[in-house]
Amino acid sequence: MEQTLILLKPDCVKANRCGEVIHRLEAAGGRLRAVKMLTLSDAVLREHYAHVAHLPFFPDIQRFMQETPVIALVLAGDNIIAKVRELLGPTDSTVAPKGTIRGDFGASKMRNVAHASDSPESAAREISRFFAEGEVA
Repeated sequence: MEQTLILLKPDCVKANRCGEVIHRLEAAGGRLRAVKMLTLSDAVLREHYAHVAHLPFFPDIQRFMQETPVIALVLAGDNIIAKVRELLGPTDSTVAPKGTIRGDFGASKMRNVAHASDSPESAAREISRFFAEGEVA
């Protein structure tokens, strides 16, 4: 059974959409295996966004991701990575179709409700970044 990491971002938390987003993820076949709310440190953000940490817009990402705590989830299910990414819609919320999570609740490419792992390899890395051994059922 495949697992994926989802981070419900500050825009989702501020808008009180977490329950609705989690409901949609579960309705699509995801089974919660771990959940926690946490404040992201600079070090964790630099590691998580290493692919863009050197770019001039990274401080904007960092400020945004530290506006509020985020909710980290591990979901399990058959083909769950692809299912979640389809349910979320494109990264840029302004082009995400209505009916997708980002199309319904997102505002931009950065304020797009949630992060989700894009492959089994990144899911394994990301899950271990946010959850200690024994925290995932």
